[in-house]
This record gives sequence, structure tokens and C-alpha cells, in this order.
Amino acid sequence: MTQYTAPVPWLSGHDGFPPVTHAWTALDPAPGLLAAGGNLAAPTLVAAYSLGIFPWFSAGQPILWWSPDPRMALRPRDFRVSRSLAKTLARFRADPNCEIRVDHDFPRVIENCAAKPRNQQSGTWILPEMVQAYSDLYRDGRAHSVETWIGGKLAGGLYCVNLGAMVYGESMFADRTDASKIALAALVAFCRAHAIELIDCQQNTQHLASLGATEMSRVEFMQMVQKGLARPAPRWHFESGYWNEISTVENLPS
Repeated sequence: MTQYTAPVPWLSGHDGFPPVTHAWTALDPAPGLLAAGGNLAAPTLVAAYSLGIFPWFSAGQPILWWSPDPRMALRPRDFRVSRSLAKTLARFRADPNCEIRVDHDFPRVIENCAAKPRNQQSGTWILPEMVQAYSDLYRDGRAHSVETWIGGKLAGGLYCVNLGAMVYGESMFADRTDASKIALAALVAFCRAHAIELIDCQQNTQHLASLGATEMSRVEFMQMVQKGLARPAPRWHFESGYWNEISTVENLPS
């Protein structure tokens, strides 16, 4: 996480966000940084995501708002299933003790995401105030968890924000091998079943790239956001038939 070391627009009261074109560029210390301050109330988060903006900050920092260019995103149609993951999904689907649950235990999912150590990170960006904020969004029906359950126990999962037909991925965790990948595959299957064309991944990571996520310009990303916001949100549940939505994805070498 980049340290907050230089002045940026400060949000207070009911200030709106600056235009995303004002975000810092690759020539600045923190590319994508747009503003600081404000609050994490549900209306603020909804406004932010609608504009392609998200919060990301560490302990001891003010709330920092970001709109990177380029933006990492996953088109569900481009999701990559390696041979090893395909075998894992096949075993998971065939086992009656394994299931995907949606919004069954959102609090445990976000708490587990906050608690899991990350490579090259000390501490977590999912601070208590972030947990509270996204829990409020969950109660408003705008945040959701996709959960991998094995033998009656939560083995992994992810949480995301949904506005219209746009899905904004936030974080995932795994207590069992590939449990988070199974949850992501389920989210992709859900999105394909509901003709959702984009899952926002925010930042470029090698892991996301290996699963098919790619960078796109902010302009293209915002065009997709506006297209998605113009459609109604789906009903969040998971049916076994949704798995068929990714059965035709070409497998890649392990």
C-alpha cells in the first residue's frame, strides 16, 4: 500500500468526488489516487462505485479513494480454467458434501478476508471500518458473498459489490486448497447465467491475470459500468445448472 505523502483533494461533509480524470497518473507517486477523506456510508460507496471509484487505505491513513487507469477487470466469458482447476471443479460438483452458498454467512467471509495474510503486505486494508461499511452494504442488498462449503464447513469464499449488472470484486480467502478459486468460478458462472459482462478487479495481480483478467482503459471501463448500471440487478442465488455456463471454456495447461 502506497503511503499517503502528498496533498490530494480532501472530501468533507457532502462533497462530491472530483472527476476521475483528476486521479494521479503513472508519473505521480500513487497512480490512481483521486481523493482523501469523506466517509464510508452506504450512499457514498454507491456513488463511488457508480463513478468507477473505490476506497483502499491502511491503518493510520485517511480514507483514500482510487480510480486507476488502466483498470483490471475480468470478463466472465474470458475466465480461464486450467486442467487442474477443471478437475477440482468436477470433483467439487460430484461430491454431495460440497456446495456453493450465496449470502449464507457474509460476516464470516469478510472477517476471514480481513484476517488472511497477503503476499507482500503487512496487516490488512480491510479495517474494522471497512468491515462495517460493507456489512451495511450487505444489509442493503448491494454486497454479496459467494461461499465454498465442504463437509458443512466454510472453506473459502469472496465478497463483492453489485450495482445493476455490474459486479465489483473485493476480496477472497481460502482455508482449503482452491476454495477461493471455486468461489470465483461460481461467481463467473453466476455472471454468465445473468449476462453480466464485467467483474471489476481493481488492481493488476499475477493471480488474477492467470485466471483471465486483463487491463482496460478507464474510458472503456466506465463505458462498461454505465452499460451495467442501466440494467436491473439479478437475484442473488446459485443454482447447480449455472456450472454449465463455464463448461465450454477452453481448458489451459496446468
